[in-house]
Amino acid sequence: MMEPAAPGDPAPRAFLRVGGASIARHQLALVLAAGCERVICLARGLGPELIELQHEAERARASFHVIAGARGLSGLISAADEVLVVAEGLLPTTGEALRLIDGPPAILVQPSETGIPAGFERIDLNHADAGLILIPGRLVDRLMDLPPDVEPGSALLRIALQAGVAQRSVPEDIRSAGRWLLVRSEAEAHAAEDGWMERHTAAAARSPGPWLVRLLVRKFGPALLHGQGSILIIAGIAVTLVAMGIAVTWFGLGATGLVLAGLGWLMGRSWAMLGQLRREALAQSGGPAWHGPAADFAFDAGIVAMLTMLLPQFPGQPLLERAFAPVMLVGLVRILSRGFSQNWSAWADDRLVLLVVLACLFLGQVGWPGVPALAALILLAALILPRGTDQPGLTRA
Repeated sequence: MMEPAAPGDPAPRAFLRVGGASIARHQLALVLAAGCERVICLARGLGPELIELQHEAERARASFHVIAGARGLSGLISAADEVLVVAEGLLPTTGEALRLIDGPPAILVQPSETGIPAGFERIDLNHADAGLILIPGRLVDRLMDLPPDVEPGSALLRIALQAGVAQRSVPEDIRSAGRWLLVRSEAEAHAAEDGWMERHTAAAARSPGPWLVRLLVRKFGPALLHGQGSILIIAGIAVTLVAMGIAVTWFGLGATGLVLAGLGWLMGRSWAMLGQLRREALAQSGGPAWHGPAADFAFDAGIVAMLTMLLPQFPGQPLLERAFAPVMLVGLVRILSRGFSQNWSAWADDRLVLLVVLACLFLGQVGWPGVPALAALILLAALILPRGTDQPGLTRA
């Protein structure tokens, strides 16, 4: 964490932000996912950013050390250790990096004609390094034979080459797709972030709701991820819209209430996707597994309540009988979204489409026959549509 992000800017390039987190935080996620028990940072001092990294490492039960020079490594690494060296500013995709370093010690390399212009260090006439090496700990002691002001990463690369550590190429499809970058400036960080957002939201949208969610996340996600509390604000907006929908439905504005609830679902799914992006990028756990299903169940219960309020109540009709058609409709939609082929499941899981259709029925004043008729149509679809087990999800990249 020594190289400045721009001329005259003392801030290290390691603290440039991509996807709402610094590059150093992305690298910490990588080394923790690789099973590293000790994290050593080369830096001029212990600032707030490094303290935050230290807390994250310690929460993962890894020790954290900051050193000012190469010779500080010798007392922290034993000959029995394996050392994973990550270049400053390197932003690889975690899963692909882990696969490439899985196995014996290796130096990750790439062709020099593409690596040198991208900022990587030349190894020989045909190869440049790829910013990531895994070496035996015994090689670290050779740093003591070098001048104290030597750059540790470059020095360890040369030591590993002299020791005959095997070279392993980073596949061309990974490099050409922007999934292995050396970020050196604010402009490069913005470009990397655009590609990062695109890759993580690249799953094909099979219905309008998810398509709009991905559009919103790509458009506003980077700014929201950079804000400390912005994601929680999105969740608050989602809850407020659903509550407003239920409230206006109580006063008889059924179509308006259903549309507001649909917008609330849209915001809620955007919030969930942003949270998933952050967790995947930083290798964080997703919290209790019941949170997502509980939120979906609560939302569907809100739809049932709204439809029950909107359907006419006949003389002597109990509340449970009045709620029968809404419960059947929502229950059948939930079954259809879980037991059938991916294309049909995506449409059945799209609450925005369901609520817009319901809003049109009540706007046309055909809500009473429309809700049970829609439930009957979904039941018929459940009987004739092909079944499948594949389910939609985010593309991991």
